[in-house]
Amino acid sequence: MNRRELDAAGITCPSLRAAYTRCRRLNALHGRTYFLATRLLPLERRCAVHALYGFARWADDIVDDLDRRQPPAERDRLLRLLESDLAHGLRTGGGDEPVVRAVADTAQRHAIDHGLFADFLASMRSDLSVTDYPTYADLRAYMHGSAAVIGLQMLPVLGTVVDREEAAPHAAALGVAFQLTNFLRDVGEDLDRGRVYLPADLLAAHGVERPLLEWSRRSGRHDPRIRAALVEAEEMTRAVYREAEPGIALLEPRVRPCIRTAFTLYQGILDAIAGDGYAVLHRRAVVPRGRRATVAAGGIARILAARMRPRRHPGPPVSHPVSGTEGARR
Repeated sequence: MNRRELDAAGITCPSLRAAYTRCRRLNALHGRTYFLATRLLPLERRCAVHALYGFARWADDIVDDLDRRQPPAERDRLLRLLESDLAHGLRTGGGDEPVVRAVADTAQRHAIDHGLFADFLASMRSDLSVTDYPTYADLRAYMHGSAAVIGLQMLPVLGTVVDREEAAPHAAALGVAFQLTNFLRDVGEDLDRGRVYLPADLLAAHGVERPLLEWSRRSGRHDPRIRAALVEAEEMTRAVYREAEPGIALLEPRVRPCIRTAFTLYQGILDAIAGDGYAVLHRRAVVPRGRRATVAAGGIARILAARMRPRRHPGPPVSHPVSGTEGARR
Protein backbone atom coordinates (compact mmCIF):
# COMPACT_ATOMS: atom_id res chain seq x y z
CA MET A 1 0.00 0.00 0.00
CA ASN A 2 2.86 2.40 0.79
CA ARG A 3 4.26 1.97 -2.75
CA ARG A 4 0.88 2.92 -4.18
CA GLU A 5 0.80 6.09 -2.06
CA LEU A 6 4.32 7.04 -3.15
CA ASP A 7 3.59 6.35 -6.81
CA ALA A 8 0.35 8.33 -6.70
CA ALA A 9 2.17 11.30 -5.15
CA GLY A 10 4.84 11.20 -7.89
CA ILE A 11 7.68 10.50 -5.44
CA THR A 12 10.27 8.55 -7.42
CA CYS A 13 13.66 9.23 -5.75
CA PRO A 14 14.60 6.10 -3.73
CA SER A 15 16.02 8.01 -0.75
CA LEU A 16 12.98 10.28 -0.65
CA ARG A 17 10.65 7.29 -0.83
CA ALA A 18 12.49 5.81 2.15
CA ALA A 19 12.14 9.11 4.05
CA TYR A 20 8.38 9.23 3.46
CA THR A 21 8.10 5.58 4.47
CA ARG A 22 9.81 6.42 7.77
CA CYS A 23 7.22 9.13 8.41
CA ARG A 24 4.39 6.76 7.59
CA ARG A 25 5.70 4.28 10.15
CA LEU A 26 5.84 6.98 12.82
CA ASN A 27 2.24 7.89 12.04
CA ALA A 28 1.11 4.27 12.21
CA LEU A 29 2.99 3.64 15.46
CA HIS A 30 2.17 6.77 17.45
CA GLY A 31 -0.98 8.23 15.93
CA ARG A 32 -3.42 5.34 15.64
CA THR A 33 -6.53 7.53 15.49
CA TYR A 34 -4.91 9.99 13.08
CA PHE A 35 -3.42 7.20 10.94
CA LEU A 36 -6.81 5.51 10.60
CA ALA A 37 -8.36 8.75 9.36
CA THR A 38 -5.43 9.43 7.01
CA ARG A 39 -6.08 6.16 5.19
CA LEU A 40 -9.36 7.67 3.99
CA LEU A 41 -7.53 10.38 2.04
CA PRO A 42 -6.98 10.10 -1.72
CA LEU A 43 -3.78 8.12 -2.30
CA GLU A 44 -1.81 11.08 -3.66
CA ARG A 45 -2.41 13.19 -0.51
CA ARG A 46 -1.38 10.67 2.14
CA CYS A 47 2.40 10.94 1.89
CA ALA A 48 2.36 14.66 2.63
CA VAL A 49 0.20 14.14 5.71
CA HIS A 50 2.55 11.40 6.93
CA ALA A 51 5.49 13.77 6.47
CA LEU A 52 3.86 16.56 8.45
CA TYR A 53 2.89 14.18 11.25
CA GLY A 54 6.26 12.41 11.22
CA PHE A 55 8.19 15.63 11.62
CA ALA A 56 5.92 16.84 14.43
CA ARG A 57 6.23 13.47 16.17
CA TRP A 58 10.02 13.48 15.84
CA ALA A 59 10.32 16.93 17.45
CA ASP A 60 7.84 16.02 20.17
CA ASP A 61 9.78 12.87 21.06
CA ILE A 62 12.97 14.91 21.45
CA VAL A 63 11.21 17.23 23.88
CA ASP A 64 9.46 14.51 25.86
CA ASP A 65 12.40 12.06 25.85
CA LEU A 66 10.12 9.25 26.97
CA ASP A 67 13.09 7.16 28.18
CA ARG A 68 14.24 10.13 30.32
CA ARG A 69 17.84 9.63 29.36
CA GLN A 70 18.59 13.18 28.23
CA PRO A 71 18.75 16.27 30.47
CA PRO A 72 16.98 19.45 29.27
CA ALA A 73 20.21 20.96 27.95
CA GLU A 74 20.82 17.97 25.71
CA ARG A 75 17.22 17.96 24.49
CA ASP A 76 17.59 21.65 23.67
CA ARG A 77 20.76 20.88 21.70
CA LEU A 78 19.00 18.11 19.76
CA LEU A 79 16.05 20.38 19.05
CA ARG A 80 18.37 23.10 17.75
CA LEU A 81 20.08 20.58 15.49
CA LEU A 82 16.69 19.59 14.14
CA GLU A 83 15.80 23.24 13.62
CA SER A 84 19.04 23.85 11.73
CA ASP A 85 18.53 20.72 9.65
CA LEU A 86 15.00 21.84 8.78
CA ALA A 87 16.11 25.36 7.83
CA HIS A 88 18.69 23.83 5.49
CA GLY A 89 16.16 21.35 4.15
CA LEU A 90 13.56 24.01 3.42
CA ARG A 91 16.17 25.97 1.47
CA THR A 92 17.66 23.06 -0.45
CA GLY A 93 15.16 20.21 -0.30
CA GLY A 94 17.71 18.06 1.57
CA GLY A 95 18.24 17.32 5.23
CA ASP A 96 20.17 14.88 7.41
CA GLU A 97 17.13 13.31 9.10
CA PRO A 98 14.70 11.34 6.93
CA VAL A 99 11.73 13.15 8.51
CA VAL A 100 13.32 16.48 7.54
CA ARG A 101 13.87 15.40 3.93
CA ALA A 102 10.25 14.29 3.68
CA VAL A 103 8.72 17.38 5.27
CA ALA A 104 10.97 19.72 3.27
CA ASP A 105 9.84 18.01 0.08
CA THR A 106 6.21 18.30 1.19
CA ALA A 107 6.63 21.99 1.99
CA GLN A 108 8.06 22.59 -1.47
CA ARG A 109 5.42 20.57 -3.32
CA HIS A 110 2.52 22.28 -1.53
CA ALA A 111 4.00 25.76 -0.99
CA ILE A 112 3.58 25.56 2.80
CA ASP A 113 4.54 28.73 4.65
CA HIS A 114 7.95 28.14 6.27
CA GLY A 115 6.99 30.38 9.18
CA LEU A 116 4.54 27.72 10.37
CA PHE A 117 7.44 25.37 11.05
CA ALA A 118 9.31 28.08 12.97
CA ASP A 119 6.24 28.68 15.15
CA PHE A 120 5.92 24.96 15.79
CA LEU A 121 9.53 24.58 16.90
CA ALA A 122 9.24 27.64 19.16
CA SER A 123 6.40 25.95 21.04
CA MET A 124 8.36 22.72 21.23
CA ARG A 125 11.26 24.58 22.79
CA SER A 126 9.01 26.14 25.40
CA ASP A 127 8.15 22.63 26.61
CA LEU A 128 11.74 22.33 27.85
CA SER A 129 11.19 25.02 30.48
CA VAL A 130 7.48 25.84 30.81
CA THR A 131 5.62 23.40 33.05
CA ASP A 132 2.19 25.03 33.43
CA TYR A 133 -0.05 27.76 32.03
CA PRO A 134 -1.68 30.35 34.32
CA THR A 135 -4.63 31.08 32.01
CA TYR A 136 -6.41 29.65 28.99
CA ALA A 137 -5.09 32.61 26.97
CA ASP A 138 -1.54 31.55 27.86
CA LEU A 139 -2.30 27.99 26.78
CA ARG A 140 -3.83 29.17 23.49
CA ALA A 141 -0.68 31.17 22.76
CA TYR A 142 1.37 27.99 23.21
CA MET A 143 -1.07 25.95 21.12
CA HIS A 144 -0.82 28.36 18.20
CA GLY A 145 2.62 26.89 17.54
CA SER A 146 2.06 23.39 18.82
CA ALA A 147 -1.32 22.64 17.24
CA ALA A 148 -2.95 25.44 15.25
CA VAL A 149 -0.08 25.60 12.77
CA ILE A 150 -0.52 21.88 12.06
CA GLY A 151 -4.00 22.63 10.80
CA LEU A 152 -2.64 25.45 8.65
CA GLN A 153 0.10 23.21 7.24
CA MET A 154 -2.57 20.70 6.25
CA LEU A 155 -4.71 23.15 4.27
CA PRO A 156 -2.50 23.32 1.14
CA VAL A 157 -2.31 19.52 1.12
CA LEU A 158 -6.04 18.99 1.49
CA GLY A 159 -7.21 21.81 -0.76
CA THR A 160 -10.22 24.07 -0.27
CA VAL A 161 -13.23 25.14 -2.34
CA VAL A 162 -12.97 28.70 -1.03
CA ASP A 163 -10.10 31.10 -0.56
CA ARG A 164 -7.73 29.47 1.91
CA GLU A 165 -7.85 32.45 4.27
CA GLU A 166 -11.55 31.75 4.83
CA ALA A 167 -10.87 28.15 5.83
CA ALA A 168 -7.76 28.89 7.92
CA PRO A 169 -9.43 29.83 11.26
CA HIS A 170 -11.44 26.60 11.22
CA ALA A 171 -8.35 24.52 10.41
CA ALA A 172 -6.54 26.26 13.26
CA ALA A 173 -9.39 25.47 15.64
CA LEU A 174 -9.40 21.81 14.64
CA GLY A 175 -5.70 21.50 15.42
CA VAL A 176 -6.33 23.08 18.82
CA ALA A 177 -9.35 20.84 19.50
CA PHE A 178 -7.30 17.72 18.78
CA GLN A 179 -4.54 18.86 21.10
CA LEU A 180 -6.89 19.84 23.91
CA THR A 181 -8.38 16.35 23.62
CA ASN A 182 -4.93 14.82 23.97
CA PHE A 183 -4.13 17.06 26.93
CA LEU A 184 -7.27 15.91 28.71
CA ARG A 185 -6.63 12.25 27.92
CA ASP A 186 -2.97 12.48 29.01
CA VAL A 187 -3.29 14.48 32.24
CA GLY A 188 -1.67 11.74 34.30
CA GLU A 189 1.16 11.00 31.87
CA ASP A 190 1.95 14.70 31.44
CA LEU A 191 2.01 15.14 35.22
CA ASP A 192 4.63 12.37 35.39
CA ARG A 193 6.74 14.49 33.03
CA GLY A 194 6.35 17.50 35.29
CA ARG A 195 3.79 19.31 33.13
CA VAL A 196 0.21 20.45 33.63
CA TYR A 197 -1.45 21.67 30.45
CA LEU A 198 -4.87 22.38 31.96
CA PRO A 199 -4.97 26.14 32.72
CA ALA A 200 -4.28 26.96 36.36
CA ASP A 201 -7.20 29.40 36.55
CA LEU A 202 -9.63 26.69 35.38
CA LEU A 203 -8.28 24.29 38.01
CA ALA A 204 -8.28 26.93 40.76
CA ALA A 205 -11.95 27.73 40.08
CA HIS A 206 -12.67 24.24 41.38
CA GLY A 207 -10.17 24.32 44.25
CA VAL A 208 -7.55 22.27 42.40
CA GLU A 209 -3.80 22.93 42.46
CA ARG A 210 -0.85 20.83 41.31
CA PRO A 211 -0.23 19.17 44.73
CA LEU A 212 -3.78 17.80 44.70
CA LEU A 213 -3.27 16.40 41.20
CA GLU A 214 0.00 14.80 42.27
CA TRP A 215 -1.61 13.30 45.37
CA SER A 216 -4.42 11.82 43.31
CA ARG A 217 -1.97 10.42 40.77
CA ARG A 218 0.20 8.80 43.46
CA SER A 219 -2.59 7.47 45.64
CA GLY A 220 -5.00 6.38 42.93
CA ARG A 221 -7.77 8.11 44.82
CA HIS A 222 -10.40 10.32 43.23
CA ASP A 223 -11.43 13.81 44.28
CA PRO A 224 -14.71 15.51 43.27
CA ARG A 225 -12.92 18.84 42.77
CA ILE A 226 -10.65 17.31 40.16
CA ARG A 227 -13.59 15.69 38.42
CA ALA A 228 -15.44 19.03 38.26
CA ALA A 229 -12.37 20.70 36.71
CA LEU A 230 -12.05 17.94 34.13
CA VAL A 231 -15.73 18.26 33.23
CA GLU A 232 -15.21 21.96 32.56
CA ALA A 233 -12.09 21.19 30.50
CA GLU A 234 -14.15 18.78 28.41
CA GLU A 235 -16.83 21.44 27.83
CA MET A 236 -14.12 23.94 26.85
CA THR A 237 -12.71 21.45 24.34
CA ARG A 238 -16.09 20.69 22.80
CA ALA A 239 -16.60 24.43 22.25
CA VAL A 240 -13.43 24.47 20.13
CA TYR A 241 -14.75 21.54 18.08
CA ARG A 242 -17.83 23.65 17.37
CA GLU A 243 -15.53 26.43 16.10
CA ALA A 244 -13.79 23.96 13.81
CA GLU A 245 -16.69 22.01 12.34
CA PRO A 246 -17.89 24.54 9.70
CA GLY A 247 -14.47 24.32 8.07
CA ILE A 248 -15.00 20.72 6.94
CA ALA A 249 -17.49 21.87 4.29
CA LEU A 250 -14.88 24.33 2.98
CA LEU A 251 -12.43 21.55 2.11
CA GLU A 252 -12.10 19.85 -1.27
CA PRO A 253 -14.90 17.24 -1.35
CA ARG A 254 -12.66 14.17 -1.71
CA VAL A 255 -10.86 14.91 1.58
CA ARG A 256 -13.92 15.74 3.68
CA PRO A 257 -14.61 12.10 4.70
CA CYS A 258 -11.10 11.84 6.17
CA ILE A 259 -11.37 15.03 8.21
CA ARG A 260 -14.93 14.22 9.29
CA THR A 261 -13.71 10.82 10.47
CA ALA A 262 -10.82 12.34 12.44
CA PHE A 263 -13.23 14.90 13.87
CA THR A 264 -15.60 12.14 15.03
CA LEU A 265 -12.87 9.81 16.32
CA TYR A 266 -11.21 12.52 18.42
CA GLN A 267 -14.53 13.56 19.91
CA GLY A 268 -14.97 9.89 20.70
CA ILE A 269 -11.95 10.20 23.00
CA LEU A 270 -13.88 12.82 24.97
CA ASP A 271 -16.83 10.44 25.13
CA ALA A 272 -14.53 7.69 26.42
CA ILE A 273 -13.11 10.03 29.09
CA ALA A 274 -16.58 10.90 30.31
CA GLY A 275 -17.68 7.27 30.13
CA ASP A 276 -14.73 6.28 32.32
CA GLY A 277 -15.69 8.78 35.00
CA TYR A 278 -12.93 11.28 34.14
CA ALA A 279 -10.31 8.94 35.63
CA VAL A 280 -7.56 10.32 33.37
CA LEU A 281 -5.15 10.80 36.29
CA HIS A 282 -5.16 7.04 36.78
CA ARG A 283 -5.59 5.48 33.33
CA ARG A 284 -5.83 6.46 29.69
CA ALA A 285 -9.30 6.50 28.17
CA VAL A 286 -9.48 4.44 24.99
CA VAL A 287 -12.07 4.48 22.21
CA PRO A 288 -13.24 0.87 21.74
CA ARG A 289 -11.91 -0.79 18.61
CA GLY A 290 -15.44 -1.54 17.42
CA ARG A 291 -16.36 2.14 17.69
CA ARG A 292 -13.28 3.15 15.66
CA ALA A 293 -14.16 0.57 13.00
CA THR A 294 -17.75 1.83 12.81
CA VAL A 295 -16.63 5.43 12.35
CA ALA A 296 -14.07 4.42 9.72
CA ALA A 297 -16.75 2.45 7.85
CA GLY A 298 -18.90 5.58 7.81
CA GLY A 299 -15.99 7.47 6.29
CA ILE A 300 -15.60 4.85 3.58
CA ALA A 301 -19.32 5.06 2.82
CA ARG A 302 -19.03 8.85 2.42
CA ILE A 303 -16.08 8.40 0.08
CA LEU A 304 -18.03 5.96 -2.10
CA ALA A 305 -21.03 8.26 -2.16
CA ALA A 306 -18.84 11.20 -3.19
CA ARG A 307 -17.32 9.17 -6.04
CA MET A 308 -20.75 8.27 -7.37
CA ARG A 309 -21.88 11.90 -7.61
CA PRO A 310 -21.41 13.58 -10.99
CA ARG A 311 -18.69 16.22 -11.01
CA ARG A 312 -20.20 19.47 -12.20
CA HIS A 313 -17.07 21.56 -11.80
CA PRO A 314 -14.00 19.47 -12.53
CA GLY A 315 -10.63 20.96 -11.83
CA PRO A 316 -8.02 21.33 -9.12
CA PRO A 317 -8.92 22.52 -5.62
CA VAL A 318 -8.39 26.13 -4.67
CA SER A 319 -4.96 26.59 -3.10
CA HIS A 320 -4.47 30.31 -2.54
CA PRO A 321 -1.41 30.95 -0.37
CA VAL A 322 -1.99 32.21 3.14
CA SER A 323 0.00 35.23 4.24
CA GLY A 324 1.48 35.01 7.71
CA THR A 325 0.60 32.37 10.25
CA GLU A 326 -2.75 33.42 11.64
CA GLY A 327 -5.51 30.92 12.19
CA ALA A 328 -4.98 26.71 12.74
CA ARG A 329 0.99 18.68 18.99
CA ARG A 330 0.93 15.66 19.60
